[in-house]
Amino acid sequence: MNRTYAFCKASIAPVRAETNDRSELVTQLLFGELVEILEVFNQWLKIRSFMDGYEGWTDFKQVQELREKEVSRWLDGLTTEHSKFRLIEGPEGKQVLTRGFFRPGDGSDSFHIGKSNYRFLNDEDAFPASLIEFSKSYLNAPYLWGGKTLFGIDCSGFMQQIHRVFDYQLPRDASQQVEMGQIIDFEDREAGDLAFFISDSGNIHHVGLLINPDEIIHAHGYVRIDDFSEQGIFRKIDGVHSHRLHSVKRL
Repeated sequence: MNRTYAFCKASIAPVRAETNDRSELVTQLLFGELVEILEVFNQWLKIRSFMDGYEGWTDFKQVQELREKEVSRWLDGLTTEHSKFRLIEGPEGKQVLTRGFFRPGDGSDSFHIGKSNYRFLNDEDAFPASLIEFSKSYLNAPYLWGGKTLFGIDCSGFMQQIHRVFDYQLPRDASQQVEMGQIIDFEDREAGDLAFFISDSGNIHHVGLLINPDEIIHAHGYVRIDDFSEQGIFRKIDGVHSHRLHSVKRL
C-alpha cells in the first residue's frame, strides 16, 4: 500500500501506540478526519492527523486514500459537526456518526470526499448557545483513555472536542493544552477558563472547564461537575480532593 494521504471513513477509528489491536488506545479518528501516512506495517498505518498533529497506528481498512488535490478540496471550508448524532448514506450504505466528525461548512445536504459521495438523512441539531451549555451535553459520558466521543472520552479529548465546535483548535493532550492561552490569577477566574492540574511527579495530567468560578466540568470516571477551589478539584460524591491545581488559563 503506497499511500500518502487518507481520510477516516469509519464513524470512529482507534489510533493505537503499537501495531496491535490490544495495544494502548492513544486517540481516535472521527469520520472525515484527514491524515498523512507516515509508515506501513502489514495492515497497520502509522498516521499523523492534519487536525492536531497527533501520531499513532490505525488499521488501513478504516481509512481511504486521497490524492493531494482531493485533500485540499476537503480541507477548504471544513467544519466540525455539533449534533449528537447524524445519519448519512455513502458508498457502503447507511452510517451513524457522532458529534465531532468533519463535514463541509456550507450546510449542504450532500458532499463528497475524493470519489466517495455522501448525503445526510436527518437534520442537524440547533447550534449550541454557548461553550458552557455545550459542555454540559457531555455529562455522564464514560471516561475512556484516548477517547473523543459521547461513547467514551478523556479529559483533554473533551476539552479539544468542545472547543473545536467553536472554531478554537486545541492540541490533543493536557500537557500540550497548558501551553495555550494566558495565565489568569485565581481571583480573576471566570466561566469558560481552563484549569490544569499537576501530578505528584510534576506532570500536567488533567484539565477541565470552569462553568462558574467555583465549579468545574471534567472527565474523571465520567464527565461530571465538581467543586473547584485554589487547592484543586473537590469530588462532591465522596468528599475527596481528587486533583491538585497547577494553573488557570484563558484562551
